[in-house]
Amino acid sequence: MINADQSANRLRRELRRDAWPLLFLAGLMVAAPCLPAATGWLAWRGPEQTGVSRETGLPEKIVLNGENHLWTADFPGKSTPVLADGRLYIMGYLGEGPDLQEGVACFDAETGQKLWQRLYNDYLSDTIYLRYATASPAVDPETGNIYSQGTQGLLSAFDRDGRVLWQHHLMELFGRLTFPNSRTASPLIDGELVIVRGITANWGAQGPGGDRIYAFDKRTGEPVWASSPGGRPMDNSFSHPVLGWYKGYRVLYTASGDGSVVCVNARTGTPFWRVPLFKAGINATVLVHKNDKVIAVFGTPYELGQMVALKIPDMDPADATANGVKEYQRADLELWSADISSSTSSPILVGDTVYIVAEKGDLCSVDANTGTIHWKLKLGIEQRNSCPLYADGKLYVPILDDPAGKTESQGEAGTKGAFYIVRPGRTNAEILTHLELDGRCFGSPAVYKGRVYVQTASKLYCFGPKQPATLPPPPAEPAWPAPGPAAQLQIIPNEVLLLPGETKSFRVRALDAKGFVVQERVDSKLVKWAHYVPPTALVRATLNATFDSEGRLVAAPTNTTSAGAFQAEWNGLKGYARGRILARLPMFEDFESFSLNYTTTNTMEPPTPFAYPPLPWIGARTKFEVREKDGNKALVKTIDNKFFQRAFVFIGRPDMRNYTIEADVMSEGNRRKMSDVGVIAQRYLIVLKGNEQKIEINSNLERLRVPPTGSPPNFAWSANTWYRLKARVDNLPDGSGIVRAKAWKRGDPEPEAWTLEARHATAHTAGSPGLYGFSPQEMRVYIDNVRVTPTEGK
Repeated sequence: MINADQSANRLRRELRRDAWPLLFLAGLMVAAPCLPAATGWLAWRGPEQTGVSRETGLPEKIVLNGENHLWTADFPGKSTPVLADGRLYIMGYLGEGPDLQEGVACFDAETGQKLWQRLYNDYLSDTIYLRYATASPAVDPETGNIYSQGTQGLLSAFDRDGRVLWQHHLMELFGRLTFPNSRTASPLIDGELVIVRGITANWGAQGPGGDRIYAFDKRTGEPVWASSPGGRPMDNSFSHPVLGWYKGYRVLYTASGDGSVVCVNARTGTPFWRVPLFKAGINATVLVHKNDKVIAVFGTPYELGQMVALKIPDMDPADATANGVKEYQRADLELWSADISSSTSSPILVGDTVYIVAEKGDLCSVDANTGTIHWKLKLGIEQRNSCPLYADGKLYVPILDDPAGKTESQGEAGTKGAFYIVRPGRTNAEILTHLELDGRCFGSPAVYKGRVYVQTASKLYCFGPKQPATLPPPPAEPAWPAPGPAAQLQIIPNEVLLLPGETKSFRVRALDAKGFVVQERVDSKLVKWAHYVPPTALVRATLNATFDSEGRLVAAPTNTTSAGAFQAEWNGLKGYARGRILARLPMFEDFESFSLNYTTTNTMEPPTPFAYPPLPWIGARTKFEVREKDGNKALVKTIDNKFFQRAFVFIGRPDMRNYTIEADVMSEGNRRKMSDVGVIAQRYLIVLKGNEQKIEINSNLERLRVPPTGSPPNFAWSANTWYRLKARVDNLPDGSGIVRAKAWKRGDPEPEAWTLEARHATAHTAGSPGLYGFSPQEMRVYIDNVRVTPTEGK
């Protein structure tokens, strides 16, 4: 017997199968419309990207443990639920201390029964105060698959039953950085793409730290494009991009870590324009009103900001494609401003009205056309992350702390949060419900089938009628325009990582000038491939690889590292991609082959010869340089940019395990003032701490730190003296691991015993080898003679 869901799924498959040949031949649309495989509240801001639901019959009165309090689950976090086909997906965290893990859980939306969870370790992050699960998952309406980004940068794709489809460790692959506030962006799905963002320090042109946006093929996980629309970042941002249309282009609008609002081609990643607004990163998501203005709000907990409406610039996007992103000044585009400040809580848009909970806990109603503040309603003393939701004529508003509870905060988890239901009017608002919830409220609510769902730092709640309601139809999606003539090529994947001797095939698509697909697959054998050095490249290197007759990239068998870009050409059209080849073990680098052809220009030191670090290394550029030291060449941590005073460099692949890493290390300074320097083994940091006179093993300073904070010195080492540092991780059959580290003065015999060992019950089983420097006191650290070898007996 076939149930209704099975019948509907079969109908969808048949419609897609039967319609595809006709649509392809007709060439009428870029993306064919079809019945969605998933409907509901599929993304953080809901189906209309504005925090608004069209559902009706929602509760206005709620009593904890009352008739319409349907269930509570123990799954803490700061996420927003997404719901589809009777299932709820949400980020959260479980466990204590070094064994705390973060990830995605799936619940039955009707009963609250947990169906599955996929949890993963944090690693090498500076997350503090349990600031985990600040992102939300996203459900693909076409496939029903679920996408998430973890605090540590683990980008994952799951099917509805929790099977892993693909994963990327963005920290080790693209140099994604973490920050103590741990704001993590939620994935965005647009057609065949899943789009994410973060501050990254990658390699080559993407080596300098920047707030970047990346698009991946949602089915395969292959990278499709990368975009750097902003300037030098001043903070990380989890502002969620808003999809829209601009002069026939599919675009996304978002705030940025450099304090700007930007517009980017969502098909190719080409930045069109940006408007600088603030001297810190902007985290609140922007609103697009009537397709003629963007409304942004900014501020910090320590500095008041504003809400600003900007006229969308009238420009030719083709000009930005040819000449780079166009920058406009706020004064030239500002339509209105209002004295409303928010550091992380985002506004929502209901018709011509903006609702937002400002930094100090005031629920505000603002006219989107004029900026006039209709009213303010005091609900709390501060607000973080969470945003209102509007449905059925009511606002559902989580507030960080419950002002009536008079409870003392216990770290980031706290004790009590507030949840309000408010009926807004033109000149005032009426509070219908005020609840005191267990745990502070960071997450935004979601609505599904008449129920309201909200997560706190302790619990996950469901409120509403016992009988589920019927979902309203999703908003109509406008048909995408027919593509124009082919004007460019797109190479997928647009970035590859190979070992010597490996081969990689590519998918080459023909796009029109706006980025829409004209031809899904160009025969690779007809494509002309060539190495390409961008005219702006500082290191004019080529990848040690060739293309065979099938159009496949073949890495040379020589066991050396290299990196570079390449060009595809077909029928006069061109496209570009880039790649890295990393040597197999053993790996060794003493930097002696580098020519010091450049001279420093910063004001903190006299002009000094240097070379850029190895091109294929992730996170090294601008944070490290090769210089002469003590008659040899060595890697040195730069000190002119305090934003990157803490720097990781990854020199291998994320799947590496069972290796030993060692290097010569040194810190400048004196008896009272030194920096920290270390190596990375399988996502564990082994570091010599200068001022504390310690050798330490950690992965996150609040989760795993051996010896713990406050322990006496355990390794006396001197400034301006070379030491040898060595580490390895031994994985055990029960899933635990032992991290082993030793250090000794260079030139002395290696000690037989390990200086320090740490056992981790939920061990990191793999991870790229790497290097570390932390120079907060303007004392450089140096690294030389880096060696990675297979661990004996493994």
